[in-house]
Amino acid sequence: VAMSTTGDKILDTALSKIGEKSLFTKELENALERNEVDLVVHSLKDLPTSLPPGFTIGAVCKRENPLDAVVFHPKNCGKTLSLLPEKSVIGTSSLRRAAQLKKKFPHLEFRDIRGNLNTRLKKLDEKEDFSAIILAAAGLKRMGWENRIGQLLGPEDCLYAVGQGALAVEVRAKDQEILNMVSALHDADTLLCCIAERAFMKHLEGGCSVPVAVNTLLKDGQLYLTGAVYSLDGSDSLKETMQTGVSYPHQNEDGPNDDVQHVGITAKNVPGRAQEAAENLGVELASLLLSKGAKHILSVARQLNDAR
Repeated sequence: VAMSTTGDKILDTALSKIGEKSLFTKELENALERNEVDLVVHSLKDLPTSLPPGFTIGAVCKRENPLDAVVFHPKNCGKTLSLLPEKSVIGTSSLRRAAQLKKKFPHLEFRDIRGNLNTRLKKLDEKEDFSAIILAAAGLKRMGWENRIGQLLGPEDCLYAVGQGALAVEVRAKDQEILNMVSALHDADTLLCCIAERAFMKHLEGGCSVPVAVNTLLKDGQLYLTGAVYSLDGSDSLKETMQTGVSYPHQNEDGPNDDVQHVGITAKNVPGRAQEAAENLGVELASLLLSKGAKHILSVARQLNDAR
């Protein structure tokens, strides 16, 4: 069942200005609630950290490359952002990307661009408005347009969005049969990384309208989470990294705990203690940034964005 959502339809306004938390999810959730469909597939980064009552994420699939990618206008083929001429215009509707890249590449200008991938690539190729646009590498790869990626932005240039590159399967929380079925799709490593990222975002109270960014790495049973907040122009920022152990044996956790959600995700086949550790890591990292002044940076960013 193909559906289009508010976020797909309102294409003349920056995402951060529409102010609707469930931009890409509401219509799908309505169909789920009415039993017209039994599961819906989202980009995890479109799902708010608190889901409406009665819903849960029943599976987080293996993550595609979570990095951001630069797609250049054909005339700039072979260049990188640092080699673009002064005052070149870069298209992105993401405050997170713009804040980080303004700071890193002060010679460039950033302007909003909306629309699905086809629309944005068309705007880039057929007009002279943009020298390049920034998109998630995952979307380009899934569409088979990997050859358009001119530059991948590593964590040193641009931390990615919470949940970027992962697909989420949302189901009715009480529908045990469907929950059990989709749980086979969980990728444990992706799940733990995304629980930490979502807990970080939730504790910061970040959303579409503020620049919050992350980078996670799971290696040898240790989960490393880097999280950052930025002012809109990138001049003010806070960034920290923390780690925790997440290798726990799987115990049969039947009984009243079988519906425990971690930031909206239900995963019975991944050790509960590992999920708790990942969630606590996100909360602790957010608390650290808040203690260093993140709330002020985010509230100023929110006010400025509302005033734009």
